Amino acid sequence: MTDFAAWTQGCQARIESVLAEWLPPVHIAPQRLHDAMRYAVLGGGKRVRPLLAFAAGEVCGADVERVQHAAAAVELIHAYSLVHDDMPTMDNDALRRGKPTVHVEFDEATALLAGDALQSLAFDILASTPLADDAASQLKMVQLLAQAAGSRGMAGGQAIDLASVGKPLDLTELEFMHIHKTGALIRAAVLLGANCGRLPDATRTALDHYAKCIGLAFQVVDDVLDAETPTATLGKTAGKDAANNKPTYVSLLGAARARELAQELRADAHAALAGLGAPAARLRQLADFVVERTF
Repeated sequence: MTDFAAWTQGCQARIESVLAEWLPPVHIAPQRLHDAMRYAVLGGGKRVRPLLAFAAGEVCGADVERVQHAAAAVELIHAYSLVHDDMPTMDNDALRRGKPTVHVEFDEATALLAGDALQSLAFDILASTPLADDAASQLKMVQLLAQAAGSRGMAGGQAIDLASVGKPLDLTELEFMHIHKTGALIRAAVLLGANCGRLPDATRTALDHYAKCIGLAFQVVDDVLDAETPTATLGKTAGKDAANNKPTYVSLLGAARARELAQELRADAHAALAGLGAPAARLRQLADFVVERTF
């Protein structure tokens, strides 16, 4: 096992434990809702956003005990977005992380409520756990995640995505959509992890640019994998974008050029970290992982 693999496994085990502690236990009423929440969050996923938070925390000398809670909050927002995204009114998908989606395993009403409750829990964590040295800084962290998840972030990007089905988008329009839909929460993960430590302006600027590059690279690779990788490997239904006539980097650029773009974004991400030295090693490795992944 490589050093990076050992680090990722350690972080994934830590975030799984933290999430399991924060999520309400199944024996507490309403049991079905709590069961659905735990089903949606635990036991699956790459945990890329928590990994980015942990890595950014290393850059800023953050206490991992703080970062783990910020990372959990981001992951809960991501999980809620997947629950809602998979529902019949959105993507109508039956498979997520290799198992039935929440609305299939439970029902649509429970899935809707589970997503709502996961979103609320994310902000409960940010508000009730000491993450910064002063209240004003922590309040800004709450605001950062709220904006990343809202109409000018992830939810807004999803709205643009739904409105763009069957319509041709140029590269600028596609990038704008994914800076919001995918990139906003990835940016929040990086900056929340960094804000758990010391974050000078120059470091924040570097991390902000890194996060933008990684957010777009993640989506580019997702589009390529959706077009080329079987369902069994992805753990979700492959080929959905083409079947639903959604604009993607593959439909706009072709798979070969999309892969080249991902490599260019990786290079830009590495360049953004040039002045941060050895503490940014994990962020560099995560940039490589995001682009080289096969699932």
